[in-house]
Amino acid sequence: MKNRKNLIIGITGASGLLGTHIRAYIHGLNDIEIKTADRQTFNNGELSAFVKDCDVILHLAGMNRGESTLVTHTNLDVTRRLITALEKNDSKAHVIFSSSTHIERDTAYGRSKRDVAVLFSNWAGRSGGKFSNVILPGVFGEGGKPYYNSVVSTFCSQMAAGEIPIPADDAAIEQVHAQTVARVFETLFRDGAEGEVRVQGQHMTVYGLLNTISNMRELYIQHIIPDLREDIRRDLFNTYRSYLYPQHYPVPLTLHSDSRGSLFEAVKSSNGGQSFISTTHPGITRGNHYHTRKIERFIVTGGRAEIKLRHLFGKDVQTFQVTGEQPCYVDIPTLYTHNITNTGDNILTTLFWTHELFDPAQPDTVAEPVERT
Repeated sequence: MKNRKNLIIGITGASGLLGTHIRAYIHGLNDIEIKTADRQTFNNGELSAFVKDCDVILHLAGMNRGESTLVTHTNLDVTRRLITALEKNDSKAHVIFSSSTHIERDTAYGRSKRDVAVLFSNWAGRSGGKFSNVILPGVFGEGGKPYYNSVVSTFCSQMAAGEIPIPADDAAIEQVHAQTVARVFETLFRDGAEGEVRVQGQHMTVYGLLNTISNMRELYIQHIIPDLREDIRRDLFNTYRSYLYPQHYPVPLTLHSDSRGSLFEAVKSSNGGQSFISTTHPGITRGNHYHTRKIERFIVTGGRAEIKLRHLFGKDVQTFQVTGEQPCYVDIPTLYTHNITNTGDNILTTLFWTHELFDPAQPDTVAEPVERT
């Protein structure tokens, strides 16, 4: 493996749920260069250039659902094409493959995952490359496709739209957040670990999951941040919030006024967390960073401002105009770089709240401009 300052990681399926989260996590690591491969890369003969110089390849591309024959063909075909490109470059890269607990089932998807692992294992044996077979439970996270990636995505999307999910049964399920998987992958390529690795998720039932998300929704409607002291609850809440953006924000707060003045309830939560107030001079911008787990609330208490957000891998910039005359909050979605600019003539006063205390060792704050020049 090359010097860490020159570590090159290739990601197939980089625009999918897991690929997006892994890219966002690795984007915050300063010693890695990322190369991505999408469907066009596989279809236009560009795989050889993609593979070239890669120290590590995270193979996430494939098909999860669909007609059985097509699922099998697609998953084996993309793998064979990738192996051909590896062999053409005489590559000895470390290939890390996202497999699934479905390998324990007699389904087209499960069988194709087993067969892909065999193909990579045989390639590693004859080429001198490395291979890690990562067995994942159900993966969920912000930006997942409802009815495709995870039951979590389906439930969160439905409830964000005001619908009531009706599960077919109360099956036992195991779920893991995509950012947890990203950290597992980093450990594997840092350590050069090979072989089969099984990632443990959170065990729950379908009805239990639905009840948890439903309770979070009801509290959030009342402007109450639910209990997020367990990581799985934080991750479920962040996933639910991702389907509320941008149409739900900014959320107006009730301003209680009498002869003494006015007040409003800024944050209601059982989590504690951290609050701070900033002043910003006219024309000055704060922020230009993103988070992978942190829940952050912006409330302008005095002056006028605009809050801008852009998905880390998107182009569109969403702008919210806010003012201290009508208090409202914007809860920043994860994986969105964001900033706030004083657009008024006077000092801007802003209340910021996060659900966790700031940890310098794990700040979860990655610099990234909202507007690219």
